[in-house]
Amino acid sequence: MAMAAVTAAFKWTPAEAARAATLARTALQASPPYAPTFFTPHEWETVRVLVDLVIPRDERSGSATDAGVPEFMDFMLSDRPDGQVPMRGGLAWLDNECSERSRKTFVTSTEAERTALLDDIAWPKKAKPEMSQGVAFFNMFRDLTASGFFTSKIGFADLDYQGNTFVSEWKGCPDAALRKLGVSYEGTE
Repeated sequence: MAMAAVTAAFKWTPAEAARAATLARTALQASPPYAPTFFTPHEWETVRVLVDLVIPRDERSGSATDAGVPEFMDFMLSDRPDGQVPMRGGLAWLDNECSERSRKTFVTSTEAERTALLDDIAWPKKAKPEMSQGVAFFNMFRDLTASGFFTSKIGFADLDYQGNTFVSEWKGCPDAALRKLGVSYEGTE
């Protein structure tokens, strides 16, 4: 349908329109890689590794990198000074902590070494006091990763987001979810 509108507007044959679409896809794929405006090359590499540890590719959807989360972060931070220092400091903290543990950077650490470090900072209530800087950084980083992912095309598909659709009757939250949260609708009517 959309192809018919394009061919009608430009008087292209369907074959010409299909060829143009193929050429456009090829050109987009051949374009130079994204050049970050905020992150340094080393920070960029670290961000690309870390976002995929937060949201890896699975059978349901692509990874955070597939969704363009590093580019989203670079865009968001490029003109937000309030987030730049915490991000730069947190990425440096990761490298410093990895260096103390294994004499490597976060990027050059093994998957097991990265996972061990993230396990120490991903759960604020379980984290040791000396990990407080890492915990604060990782909370911010995880939030920004989730924001970038779930506002992307891949994230919308992962959520099965239906958009602004008409709901004829609101039935509320499913009973199983209410039980899990330990709440109910009783007494709210």
